[in-house]
Amino acid sequence: MPSFTLEQLNQTSAAFVGDQMQLPPMVSAVKKDGVPLYKLARQGLEVERRERLIHIYSFQFTSYQEPIGCFRVACTKGTYVRTLAHDFGRKLGCGAHLAALRRTASGRFDVAEALPLYPVLALSTAELEKRVIPFLKLAREA
Repeated sequence: MPSFTLEQLNQTSAAFVGDQMQLPPMVSAVKKDGVPLYKLARQGLEVERRERLIHIYSFQFTSYQEPIGCFRVACTKGTYVRTLAHDFGRKLGCGAHLAALRRTASGRFDVAEALPLYPVLALSTAELEKRVIPFLKLAREA
């Protein structure tokens, strides 16, 4: 296996920033003739899929201790980060996969503003009402 530096990983990841086409994996919710691909994959089938346009805003490695690298990516919805890792490994010529995946933000929602379950359960009704965003408010802002 080739050896890499953090700088080399970030040089390679920079090439992924911007618009690109990505092939959805077979284990995805994308539908083919009304059937989710993951259901077809469970049957051992692989079907032709169409590439989709995605955009990577940033793709930055934060640490690397061979053979494990940690990165942060900001991307459009519909981006398959596991596929991004696979494509990244192909570009490096050594392969790559995800050991862990954590979404820290989605749209205007950030995990930093979230509460764990048990503290939520301990809130009074009045405190909970202050924290919950009404659905109609969300729909108007969308």
